[in-house]
Amino acid sequence: MKIPKQSSQRLNRRNFLKGTITGAALFQIVPSHVVGLGAALPPSEQVHVAGIGIGSRGGADVDAVAREGHPFTALCDVDDNYAAKKFAQYPDAKRFKDYRVMMDKMDKDIDAVVIGTPDHTHAVIAMEAMRRGKHVYCEKPLAHSIAEVRTLMTAAHQHKVITQLGNQGHSSDSIRRFCEWIWDGAIGEVHEIHAFCDAFKEVYCQIDKLPKVNDRNKIPEGLDYDKWLGPAQYEAYNPLWVPWNWRGWMSYGTGCLGDWICHVLDPSFWALDLGAPKSIHAEVTGYDPILHGTCYPRGTKITYEFPAKGKRKPVKLTWFDGVSRPPRPEVLEEGRNPPGTGALVYGDKGVIMHGSHGGGGVRIIPEEKMKEYQNSGLPDKKIERVKNHHADWLEAIKENRQAGSNFDFGGPLTQVGLLGAIAIRFPGQTLYWDADSAKITNNPLANAMVNPTYREGWSL
Repeated sequence: MKIPKQSSQRLNRRNFLKGTITGAALFQIVPSHVVGLGAALPPSEQVHVAGIGIGSRGGADVDAVAREGHPFTALCDVDDNYAAKKFAQYPDAKRFKDYRVMMDKMDKDIDAVVIGTPDHTHAVIAMEAMRRGKHVYCEKPLAHSIAEVRTLMTAAHQHKVITQLGNQGHSSDSIRRFCEWIWDGAIGEVHEIHAFCDAFKEVYCQIDKLPKVNDRNKIPEGLDYDKWLGPAQYEAYNPLWVPWNWRGWMSYGTGCLGDWICHVLDPSFWALDLGAPKSIHAEVTGYDPILHGTCYPRGTKITYEFPAKGKRKPVKLTWFDGVSRPPRPEVLEEGRNPPGTGALVYGDKGVIMHGSHGGGGVRIIPEEKMKEYQNSGLPDKKIERVKNHHADWLEAIKENRQAGSNFDFGGPLTQVGLLGAIAIRFPGQTLYWDADSAKITNNPLANAMVNPTYREGWSL
């Protein structure tokens, strides 16, 4: 996949400069305030980046890119107050409230963008950036609807850009060990996965706050609420979802499922090449989709059936979150418990347990089986190791290759979560998914959620 013409010209020029500039110039140090976190790379090695949505997770992404020595030429956020600390940290970056205005004014000064906005605006921002030939790092979930995910995947190829989903654990050593163990047959043929998350229950479930939804609230000075809404259908401003707890409101976020499944399922999704499920069945706790449908449940148990693929047999995945917890594995040692967030992977010869973000703490259980496998000789490293997730994306841009969790991988991974987010609105029903036609075939109301309508004036 080639880099767009504009970026190729810039990088080719840099490669030329690498061979002609004096050694002293190659090691030029830029003042720390330029990138906010230390010394920059030589100009010949720099990718010029813009940050869009920098108040929370997006701000952490900005810092991570800056630590790799790449300058931020522009920062964009609709909320002056929420973004104030990051604006102050990067004083040389031009400031904007509208990403479209930023790209119009600074097109030639931006090679790539980092997107850390709420879920519901990921797609429109990423699409605008890719149309302009900008490489994209987008926080997970990749988008807010399945139709958006598929459109972004197509556009990434069309515009020949380098992409990366913000599931940082995909660049870890632990996820690579997990894959290598699975491929080595460490636990035999995998047939079932329990993935789970008990994080931030009070953030993801906002049901108790529903009575306050219609309260009248003044939009804070410094917040452009209309731009914050973006393509979402209009709702009057409410501090219940701006600037923070939007993850628990389904118009803007995707609850615990959307926030964590891209981290927790990532190892199995990669190792088993899961692809798309054929069916999804949701059970919910303390939740009536008619009364509470704008919120995320207190707890979910979502069962996915993945069909056989290649030499792999069918796999059953069950996702648990909130107050719902997986059954304790019988083989786990007495006195030890699964992590609060992670997965149990069941094969016909054993069980692997790991935590979140790339299978942290991955091990076979019980410990006796882990030692037995280690003593038999661990498999060779078959997957190239990378420095970190942001560095992988930045190096991919410079090397004209795709990053590890590019949209071709991150899109289908996100789709699993989004199918579950639809299924919770129809608890107790099994929804059948046709991946080829991108349709839920047995429920028209559920299928309409595959491609929800944008607010007037917005489109992909």
